[in-house]
Amino acid sequence: MSDNIYNQTSELRDKSVNDDEIDLKELFSALWAGKITIILTTFVASVIAVAIALSMPNIYRAEALLSPVSSDGGGMNGLANKFGGLASLAGVSLGGGGFDKTTMGIEVLKSRTFFADFVGKYPIMVDLMASNGWDSNNNEVLIDTEIYDVDGQVWIREAKAPRKSEPSVQEAHKEFSKLLSVSQDKESSFITIAIEHYSPYVAKQWVDWLVQDINNTIRNQEVQQAQRSIDYLLNQIKQTKLAELQMGFFELIQSQTETIMLANASPEYLFKTLDPAVVPELKAKPKRALICVLGLFLGGLLGAIIVLVRDFSSLRKD
Repeated sequence: MSDNIYNQTSELRDKSVNDDEIDLKELFSALWAGKITIILTTFVASVIAVAIALSMPNIYRAEALLSPVSSDGGGMNGLANKFGGLASLAGVSLGGGGFDKTTMGIEVLKSRTFFADFVGKYPIMVDLMASNGWDSNNNEVLIDTEIYDVDGQVWIREAKAPRKSEPSVQEAHKEFSKLLSVSQDKESSFITIAIEHYSPYVAKQWVDWLVQDINNTIRNQEVQQAQRSIDYLLNQIKQTKLAELQMGFFELIQSQTETIMLANASPEYLFKTLDPAVVPELKAKPKRALICVLGLFLGGLLGAIIVLVRDFSSLRKD
C-alpha cells in the first residue's frame, strides 16, 4: 500500500516538473516568435528616451560649505546663573539655554520672510520664474517669451486667478524652494547651501548672496534685540534705588554692548565660509545616459508584455 502511494507521489512530482518545463518552453517560444515586435518596441522607446534626454536643458549646481560660528559664553554663563530672572524679564539672551542659532539660521534661510527681502533686494525674479535655458556662448539666461517680454520688461504670461501675470512672492518662494538645498552634517555640523539653475553663473551668484544675507539678517536681528534690551535696562536703572539691582542691570548692559560690538565687527556672524561657491563646469542633471538606459529597458519590457498578452489572447480564442 505504501509503495503505491509513493509511486503516485513520484509520478505527480515528475508531471509537475514536466509541466513547468513545458510552460517555460512555451514562454520562450512566444517571446521568440514575437521578437520583431519586441525589437521594434525597444527601438521606438529608445528613440523617444534619447529625444527626451536631448531636449532637457542642463541644470548646474553651485554650493558653499559653511561652518557655524561658535560663540563662547565665557562670563555669560556666570551672568546667566546670577541674573537669569532679570535677563529673561528684559528679553536679554545670555546663552547657555540650549538655543541653537544654527538651526534658527537655517529655518530663517528657508522662510518666506527672508525670501521676500531677498527678492526685493536682488533682481532674481525673471531668472527664477521665466528662464528655460542658458546660452553658454554668450553667457545669457534664456527667457521664455510667453512668460516675460524682455524688451518691454513686462510679465505677459497667462495665469489663472488668483495668480496674476506677475508672479507673487508666495508663488516665487515655492519655486525657489525647489532650487534651494540646505543640509547640515550631523557629525561635523557643517552646513551646505546649494542652488540649482540653468546658468552656472546665476547659481553661484545666488549662493553668494544667500550666505551674505543670512549672516546680515541674523546679525541685524541680534543687534536690534540687544539694543532694545539696553534701552529697557537703562529705563529700569532710573526707576530703582537698590544698588545691587543697579549693579546687575549694568552688567547686563555690558553683556549686550559686547554683543553689539562683536556683531558689528563680524561680517560672518552666524556662518563662516569654509569653501565658497564656484561656477560649476559640469552639469548636475539630467542624467542622459541613465534616461537612455531606462528607455531601452522599459521598451524591451513593454514589447515582451505586448507579445505575451497577444499570445495569451490567441490561446483563449483557440
